[in-house]
Amino acid sequence: MNRTVLYHYAKGILLAVVASFASFTTVLSQKAVAPEVKQPPKESKAAAKPSFVMTVKSRPILNISLKAEKAKMVEVAQELSKRLKTPVFLGPQRQNELISIEFSELTLEPALQLMSPTVFVDYEIDTGSATPKPLGIFFYDANQGEPPLTAVITGSSQSLLVEGNTEDGVEPETEGEKKKREEQPLKVSYLNSALTVKAKKQPLPLVLLKIGEELGIPVDIQNENASIVDVEVSKLPLEDVVRQLSPHIRLFMRVDLTRAEKRALRLILAEPPKATQ
Repeated sequence: MNRTVLYHYAKGILLAVVASFASFTTVLSQKAVAPEVKQPPKESKAAAKPSFVMTVKSRPILNISLKAEKAKMVEVAQELSKRLKTPVFLGPQRQNELISIEFSELTLEPALQLMSPTVFVDYEIDTGSATPKPLGIFFYDANQGEPPLTAVITGSSQSLLVEGNTEDGVEPETEGEKKKREEQPLKVSYLNSALTVKAKKQPLPLVLLKIGEELGIPVDIQNENASIVDVEVSKLPLEDVVRQLSPHIRLFMRVDLTRAEKRALRLILAEPPKATQ
């Protein structure tokens, strides 16, 4: 083979190698600039799984469901207050507490008892309504004691009971008059959390003032022109008695769920609602 042929043969091989190398470089270049597929960001564990879930339903009756895993008691109390539209107070130790608990569709008081070792609830009972309204919930420490009586129930108005008889000091002349004086038209007694009332044609304000005197609580008479009461009830809870007396009475009570005790705080005889045209 002469030099000219050999030269062209070597030149052809060299061009083929260069072309192959260029093609390989192009492929590598295409792979390097290919767009990167971005993965969606992973959700944080806190967003995916909250520390507690609370459900509050009002029908058919008020019931609460709660599932908490090391949740802050402060945050649970805030959510409960928001759902019930009722102030919730925490004891000093409970403010830094973490709770883990789970219950489903419990009524108010059993649910509150599971959430705290010491619980007080202040209620307003409107005798014209079937359901008591919680005004304040107190999740207290075990040895904290009782909340102030005026923590959520306030009022400065108070009516006074003035008892007497224009014939005091005058001896009855007949046997009939003696018997009439011995038969008291109004008798009220409170024993072992049970109230007994015997009223024969007595003004309702007078009956309520007598009840307040017996229980040692303030009574606010806002309706002086109330009806005459003729009733006799024996050893019933206070809330049942006032419901029988009038649909316009507001009774404020405190319930100690830890000791299963109730105490009356205040009585109001309100004006009847005005009729709308």
